[in-house]
Amino acid sequence: MASAISLLSEEQFLCSICLDVFTDPVTIPCGHNFCKSCITEHWDTNDQHQCPLCKEQYEKIPHLRVNTFISEMAAQFKQSVSRETITSTIGSSSEEQHTDPGEVLCDFCTDTKLRALKSCLDCLISYCEAHLEPHQRIPALKRHMLINPVKNLESRVCKKHNRPLEQFCRTDKICMCFFCSELEHKLHHIVSLKEEYEERKAELGKTEAEVQRMIQERELKIEQIKQSVTLSREDADRETATSVEVFTALMQSVERSLAQVIDMIDEKHKQTEELAEGLIKELEEEIFELIKRNTELEQLSCNEDHLHFLQNNLSLKAPPPTKDWTKVKVHSLYDGILKTNLAELRETLSKDTKTPCADGQLKKYRQHSVDVTLDPETAHPKLILSADGKQVHHQDTSRGMEDSPQRISSFFGVLGNEGFSSGKFYYEVQVKGKTDWILGVAEETINRTGVSHFCPQNGFWTISLKDGREYKALAEAEPIQLSLKSKPEKVGVFVDYKRGLVYFYDADNSALIFAFTGYDFTEKLYPIFNPRKNNDGKNATPLIICPVDNSD
Repeated sequence: MASAISLLSEEQFLCSICLDVFTDPVTIPCGHNFCKSCITEHWDTNDQHQCPLCKEQYEKIPHLRVNTFISEMAAQFKQSVSRETITSTIGSSSEEQHTDPGEVLCDFCTDTKLRALKSCLDCLISYCEAHLEPHQRIPALKRHMLINPVKNLESRVCKKHNRPLEQFCRTDKICMCFFCSELEHKLHHIVSLKEEYEERKAELGKTEAEVQRMIQERELKIEQIKQSVTLSREDADRETATSVEVFTALMQSVERSLAQVIDMIDEKHKQTEELAEGLIKELEEEIFELIKRNTELEQLSCNEDHLHFLQNNLSLKAPPPTKDWTKVKVHSLYDGILKTNLAELRETLSKDTKTPCADGQLKKYRQHSVDVTLDPETAHPKLILSADGKQVHHQDTSRGMEDSPQRISSFFGVLGNEGFSSGKFYYEVQVKGKTDWILGVAEETINRTGVSHFCPQNGFWTISLKDGREYKALAEAEPIQLSLKSKPEKVGVFVDYKRGLVYFYDADNSALIFAFTGYDFTEKLYPIFNPRKNNDGKNATPLIICPVDNSD
């Protein structure tokens, strides 16, 4: 084949339009051959569809298919010309050059292999600077595709057609040559390797950016968790100190109470001893008089002289007075001492535990008090708000209010004017005189027009009173029944946004009612108030937002 190609001239493989060696040659009906791109561009720029050589005209553009025989002959001619030209231009440029392992070497160097400057996808050969010169000078070789030097050029060539892999089939997701796209993959979605590369690289960039974003999110979450651990450590230290203070006070109270009980028992025992000593002394005196009397009687009884006996008997003194000792007892004086002291101790402990713990904590929370007012734009049509925005109650008839996306219509609720997305805040609401209510905080995006249960999953952190006796925390799974020692008249609500906490307090007694903990707030939180239905006047008392006294 090589000898046959050598007999052919370069002109026999030139396109008559571009005057260069054929690239993807096609044969039109008259028998002449052209580069596919050349004849297509020629017909696109001319009104008449005719052969550039013989001028034969066609009514419509013929269907063009690559002439594989001429294409392969042209490709082999390119390689033959390239080898001959390179061989003739090798001269004194074979200067010895050291290369590093892994570098691509020139395939045409015979003695010392020089470092390749480019690789040709048409010739499937890598060239050093000297051997690359023909590709920069000869027109036919200038059209070859040159890339930075790479190894294994055979992997970049179609094994079936011996052509460069320069196209991509998106249907089968494989790389292919031009002949493959015109034959086996003709009806598939074909694009150039460059187009597929740019598109996939752009997608890769987006994926990389998304991965970086996810990494940053997780790094931020790690910092948040570490911060939470730090805050937890601080809270633990503070609670430990408070607990030590409380239990020290408890032990001191117990010790004081024990000492008081022992002293009281000793005093009672001393009183018993004194009482017993008095009774014994009195009994001993009566015994002495009775013995004396008994002696006189014995002497008289031994006298057998009738006259003397009668004279002495008549002169006997009256017996000494004595007490009826049958009902005299020494009673125990300890009954009720322990019970009374335990009651006093319980009261003392209650005071000692309340003051440094719950009361002190609430005082700290009150330092974060905010001025809450009601937002009339969110109020249910059957709710009446006071002019100062501090009170709300329910009435049976609706007001003439315009509908708006902000207005709550699915329950008798109203939100506060201001929302909070950071920090801590606290407010108090008077509930005295009401039999039903719901209080707490809610997310900005709660369902305001449809049915929605009050629970954290739906954006509500609230507690409620029903029928004047049932207190509940409206949690996720089901409401939690609350057992309160006293009926709160004023409820304090504290929120720590960063730590995900919502606390409810009996503000007058500094007693914790319920705590929602461990939540991850992501939206603005608004105070929410639901006075519930007035129930024929039984629940007509309004909810009242009270000023917070944080002067302590």
